[in-house]
Amino acid sequence: MRKATVLLTTLAVMILALLALSHRPATAQAFPEIIPLPDGFQPEGIVRGYGPILYAGSLVDGSIYEANLVTGAGELLVQGQEGQVAVGLSFDRRSGYLFVAGGPTGAATVYDTATGELVAQYQLTEEPSFINDVIVTRQAAYFTNSMQPEFYRVPLGPAGQLPAAGDVETVPLSGDFQQVDGFNANGIEATRNGRHLIIVNSALGILYKVDPATGVAEAIDLGADDASNGDGLLLRGRTLYVVQNFQNQVAVIKLDWNLTSGERIDTITHEAFDIPTTIAGFGPALYVVNARFSTTPTPDTEYNIVRVPAAHVR
Repeated sequence: MRKATVLLTTLAVMILALLALSHRPATAQAFPEIIPLPDGFQPEGIVRGYGPILYAGSLVDGSIYEANLVTGAGELLVQGQEGQVAVGLSFDRRSGYLFVAGGPTGAATVYDTATGELVAQYQLTEEPSFINDVIVTRQAAYFTNSMQPEFYRVPLGPAGQLPAAGDVETVPLSGDFQQVDGFNANGIEATRNGRHLIIVNSALGILYKVDPATGVAEAIDLGADDASNGDGLLLRGRTLYVVQNFQNQVAVIKLDWNLTSGERIDTITHEAFDIPTTIAGFGPALYVVNARFSTTPTPDTEYNIVRVPAAHVR
């Protein structure tokens, strides 16, 4: 009898708690629309990790900021160092490793998100370069170079094991890919099975379907449309989100089944967009980081990440 009474009492308390939660007014801290980054941070790349955790990298010193999308609170995961740069980011869910494109350093860096410790660093090239973005697949991590018609393949083991430095491959871009003045290969994505890459050429506004083994690129036909100022990419199924930085918008493109053509089905804008560069997703929402390239950076310049409501996501 005593056990039954205790059980009933426990159930009653749980029900009352659930009722209280269901009637509690929403607060501004629940999935905030604007997530602040440290002043002077100069972000460029973001990526989601486990659950509602998002990482942002700094162009100033390569520091990595970890933010909670539920509360908007965050802290530095990796302290910056002079000479380090963090541009595009990608997260490997198998290992918990964060892959970081090193911009003009020509390097790729890997951190353990459980500790913030440096795991590995790869010198991808010694030529003038801007290692701009990265995507991790089951097979490898692929890095773009905006200044050279090539990308880099860092092969990964079945559980995400990292290779030796000498195993990094340089893959020339060929086929339809064109290298012109300015920033070329920028944002990069991959199909779920890793068989195809998608790379945007920012200077030309062209999206390419790329063979990750050979580098042969096929232009994706957008009809009369283009992906001008294309930066970060996010692929969900056959829906590709393309951040168009200086246009302060995100193009929503529906791709055909074999990734040879696509049609813009929506354009996402927000009053808080200020030269957005990269994009991440969590549930039915998108998160877009403001690089604010048109603002002269100072140690006090404010930076943030903007949450786009689910109503805008298809």
